[in-house]
Amino acid sequence: MSSPETILPHQLAAALDGVGGIRMLSLDCFDTLLWRDVHAPSDLFALLDGITPDQRIRGEAAARKRQLLAHQRSGEVTLREIYAALLPEADAAEREARVAHEIAVEARHCHAFAPTVELMRAAKRRRMPIVVVSDTYLERDQLAGLIRAAAGDAVADMIDHIFCSCDHRAAKGEGLFDVMLRRTKVRPDRILHVGDNPRADAEAGARHGLRTRHLIQFGAHAVQRLRQEKAAGALVSANAPGFQPHRAAIAIGEPQQPDAASALGYGVLGPMLTTFARWLADEADALQAARGGRVHLLFLLRDGHLPHETFAAMMPDRPTHTVEISRFTAAAARLGEPGAIADFVHAEIGDDSGRHFLRQLLLADDEITTLIDSLPTERGAYAIAEAVGAGPLTPVIAARGAAFADRLIDYLRHVVDPAAGDTLMLVDLGYNGTVQDNVEVVLSRRLGVHVAGRYLLLSENLPTGRDKRGMIDHRHHDAEALSAFMGTIAVIEQLCTVAQGSVIDYADGAPIRAEAGIKGRQSEVRNAVQAGCLRYARDHGAAVIRAADPAGAESARQAAVAMLARFLYLPLPQELEVLAQFEHDTNLGTDHRVALFDPGHAATGLRERGLFYLKRSQRMFLPAELRGQGLPTSLALLAQRRFGLDLRYADFCDRTIDVPLLLVDGQDAFTDSVAATPTHDGYHVAAIPVGRGQYTVGVQFGRRYEWLQIQSVSFLPVAAFLAGETIGDQVTIPAMPSCEGMEQVGPHLFRCDDAESFLMVPPVGGTQPMMLAVVFRPLVDREAAVPAATAPTALTGAVA
Repeated sequence: MSSPETILPHQLAAALDGVGGIRMLSLDCFDTLLWRDVHAPSDLFALLDGITPDQRIRGEAAARKRQLLAHQRSGEVTLREIYAALLPEADAAEREARVAHEIAVEARHCHAFAPTVELMRAAKRRRMPIVVVSDTYLERDQLAGLIRAAAGDAVADMIDHIFCSCDHRAAKGEGLFDVMLRRTKVRPDRILHVGDNPRADAEAGARHGLRTRHLIQFGAHAVQRLRQEKAAGALVSANAPGFQPHRAAIAIGEPQQPDAASALGYGVLGPMLTTFARWLADEADALQAARGGRVHLLFLLRDGHLPHETFAAMMPDRPTHTVEISRFTAAAARLGEPGAIADFVHAEIGDDSGRHFLRQLLLADDEITTLIDSLPTERGAYAIAEAVGAGPLTPVIAARGAAFADRLIDYLRHVVDPAAGDTLMLVDLGYNGTVQDNVEVVLSRRLGVHVAGRYLLLSENLPTGRDKRGMIDHRHHDAEALSAFMGTIAVIEQLCTVAQGSVIDYADGAPIRAEAGIKGRQSEVRNAVQAGCLRYARDHGAAVIRAADPAGAESARQAAVAMLARFLYLPLPQELEVLAQFEHDTNLGTDHRVALFDPGHAATGLRERGLFYLKRSQRMFLPAELRGQGLPTSLALLAQRRFGLDLRYADFCDRTIDVPLLLVDGQDAFTDSVAATPTHDGYHVAAIPVGRGQYTVGVQFGRRYEWLQIQSVSFLPVAAFLAGETIGDQVTIPAMPSCEGMEQVGPHLFRCDDAESFLMVPPVGGTQPMMLAVVFRPLVDREAAVPAATAPTALTGAVA
């Protein structure tokens, strides 16, 4: 028996090279010749009319059981027999209609895999017959019709024979290969069989003496990613089929990427942004048909950089432009419009408003200093709002805004020069469309154009009535789903942006930019990611051969939603390695930058507050920080954000530990206890009210434990604790505990000498009620203590 060999998708076309003596090519059908646009075959059952996926699965199981009991040899059944078991009361005509409908659904979502077709062409050049051997409930004529409907006549005409397991009541491992060998009369060792199933194709084929190639569709990382895309998509879009039209391109191209960064661009950003590009083209065509004139696609830099490059790679003949209009310049250009200054102040003023706020109003640094020095400090931002909204500053700001708008219009005329009646279609990642909100009145009034905004993700803070749409927006998803995407979208921004500073002004028809703050290694990694994305954009169309694609746009959009949800909430370790050094820079005329994620922060937050920490955390890329804390933690975050779950601190505390206390207020001492609640990874937090710092607290750990870990001991205001502040935040005050009868034998690791051992925490002063938060993990109960001689060794290993 010849041993099966493996083959990767991009190697298929050359599978016959160097293999002597082959006289016939044998192919598995599904996932070898025909690929589906879904994660699993049963996903298509969601598209069947009047039948649930579960009912369809149960019907097939019943039919196979009936066949096996009747013949005691094989459970192979036909699709007609499945529907007979599924709809026992239906007449023959209705069952036939159901069968035809399911095959039609298959045809809409199947395509030929291009590398397999190239292998077939290579076989025909060698004058080899080609047979298809398939374990399927489709009869030969049904499968032949499906191949023709999905892949076209040219592919179907290359097939000489089709052998289906249901026709012969035998799967490949049960005798179908024997049928094929008898009918074709070709020696087994002269046949090359290719299939994706390790048992039915590789092992069974080799057992029959065929020369076999086991097709490995995906590497382990891609398999995991595709499974998690299906899972994330199900959470975000309930009951949606697991559409994955990118599977074929991923299978071919991802193994050929030179590094992890390129693979991230190819396998994640590539499918999302190519779907976005096709959607943008359709939206531009719709605007053209509805409004006439000319539609100009203007991709807003910086975040529109990669969407533009992807669009240009896919549709090089369609004219596009990149334009530099930032939130800062859009708001500045609007200041000359009537009422714009008041609108800006009302929308943007806040308790922390100061110099950055006033710079957005086009005031110079010396003017800002003079203004701030002249205002009463006790009134803070309110004084700034009054000063800006009245008096001599208002006409100054308005005049500067009008001049700024002149420079912006001059810049746009140099880039695109639209005619009156044209449409400027602003393209960006999203998400509120703030640039469009600010600049639309300026562009429409001065240029006589219609302004439309088209975004990857759109979730308007308030309904504006402007011409805005998102590939992902309220038409498809509720507010909670959109909010879930918004909470972690910064990572997409950083991968799509161009390595240049944000535009802050214009002169002589050209942009003036701030200095690019993020350079070096981050730009190199981002360039590699973007290169991978563009390779996907150029290559993905060649992966499939279709007779038609009637359901492509919507299925691709749903797949992009699932991909985005998976990447934002379930990033894989190799993806996080690519992003580990990334920082995020804002686009408001400042040089402020923050780390994209910090795993240590999440670990601390979970230990100190548990899953409740997730509800209040505003981290830049929190899901990345949670990886390594277990899949349930990541799924809890996704579910909480996706559904806006109203969960409180008490909901996470289903059991407690009573911790005995000794409280001293300077004159009296008394005992008490506090219920410590579980947080994460075996840790608990004992939250002890200490008033306004009048109590010294003795935490009598020795009464309960011989060994424990103490993560942190801190004071924080009661109000902050109840609001969900993480104990390590700025509102906390480090405690200065001392140990009485407790020995620290390692980082955070303590041994209690006896039952009287305790942790003594002196008070801190304050004007508001305070809480002492002690975060600890029990290791060895005093009642179940191990011998002292062995305890340190065992605990050291456990802690490590």
